[in-house]
Amino acid sequence: MAADLFLTGKERSFRPDEIIVSKTDRTGKITYANDVFIAMSGYSEDELLGAPHSILRHPAMPRCVFRLLWDVIELGDEIFAYVLNRAKNGDEYWVFAHVTPNFGPDGAIVGYHSNRRVPKQSAVETVKPLYAQLLEIEKSNPDRKAGLEQSYAALKATVGQLGFSSYDQLIFAICR
Repeated sequence: MAADLFLTGKERSFRPDEIIVSKTDRTGKITYANDVFIAMSGYSEDELLGAPHSILRHPAMPRCVFRLLWDVIELGDEIFAYVLNRAKNGDEYWVFAHVTPNFGPDGAIVGYHSNRRVPKQSAVETVKPLYAQLLEIEKSNPDRKAGLEQSYAALKATVGQLGFSSYDQLIFAICR
C-alpha cells in the first residue's frame, strides 16, 4: 500500500463540544484550518494550508458522496454528510459534516466553509453498509468514471427507495 494510503485501523475521536472548522477556495484547497482540524488531521497548519481538502480522503469513503457534495455546494446550497477521514498517520475518524458555500460581494461563490461535529455512533453504524455498497460498485468497474456514475446512480436510487427526496433528508433521519 502506498505510504499516503497507510491505514492503522485505529479510530480517533474528538470531544462532542469541539467543532472541526475549515475553509477552502473554489477548487477545494484549504485556506483556513482551526486547531481542532489540525489536531485531528495530524498535519501541521503549514502542511494543510494550500493543500487539497482531499488530503484527508479515506480509501473506504465512496467517491460518489463527494460528487454529490460538490454538485450541491457548487449550486450554492448547503449539504450535510457523514464522512470517514484519514489522519496523516493513517488513523481514521468519522465526522458529521456541514458544508456551505461562501459568497463574495457580487453573489458569486468564492469558497466553501465546513463545520464537522462528532457523529452519533448509531448513525455511523447505519451509514457504513450503504457506503460499503457504494464503494463496491465503484471498485467493481474497471473504468473509474463509469464506476463513479454507477455508484452515484445507486446512491440516488437508494435515497428514493428509502422514501426520501434528498440525501440530506436521509442523513437527518439517520441522526435522530
